Amino acid sequence: MTSGAEGFSDLGRILVIVPTYNERESLPLIVRRIRDSVPEAFILIADDNSPDGTGAIADSLAQDDDHVQVMHRHGKEGLGAAYIAGFTWGLQNDYDVLVEMDADGSHQPEQLPRILEALRGADLVLGSRWITGGGTENWSKGREVLSRGGNVYTRAMLGVPLHDATGGYRAFRADTLRGIDLHTVASQGYCFQVDLAWRAVQRGFIVREVPITFVEREVGSSKMSRAIVAEALLRVTQWGIQERASKIRSALTKKSR
Repeated sequence: MTSGAEGFSDLGRILVIVPTYNERESLPLIVRRIRDSVPEAFILIADDNSPDGTGAIADSLAQDDDHVQVMHRHGKEGLGAAYIAGFTWGLQNDYDVLVEMDADGSHQPEQLPRILEALRGADLVLGSRWITGGGTENWSKGREVLSRGGNVYTRAMLGVPLHDATGGYRAFRADTLRGIDLHTVASQGYCFQVDLAWRAVQRGFIVREVPITFVEREVGSSKMSRAIVAEALLRVTQWGIQERASKIRSALTKKSR
């Protein structure tokens, strides 16, 4: 699927941020698929000093294509930190739309036009696995239950009307990122994605979900760990308790006046 002859020029300059750590096999293909799907998009590869030589491959891709840029980071600092660095670079360089996308093919570039189309009427668009038309491929039942359950728990604790707040395929308008205090975000993994989506909802931005199919990677190894899942559950619980306490204090203050 492509964006058609008209493209997405009305959205301004688009930057797709692709964090990498040991993705030498998948990176050239994912860059080509992004360029084929949305030819006007620019790509920022944020490499965490991959020991497998991904950074050198990224440099080679950038040398051959003026729509590809490379950010070499000092070491493996986590997905959230890589995205924050990418967002900061993109805002400093006057991009209007900033997209999160995995390097391993789990996020299909061919579905990016669908996300950008929805952004025409929104401030943040989430690619959602858990709405009608969305789904996953090659997932175990246990992993699906964990993801669905985590999102149900997030909706219940935070009161966000989102079905897939933990997903990492999404597009922000630049003004949305400027409005959610990026410099105060310290979470990682699933929790990082929940944090940004929740901040956007809290600040009144228009957040939409569109269906995507998440495809389990075929090469390399997943970066997901029990520690990342545990952090997400802990943080969401803390945020939910704080939010409820804040509402109770506000109600008591109003009642005492």
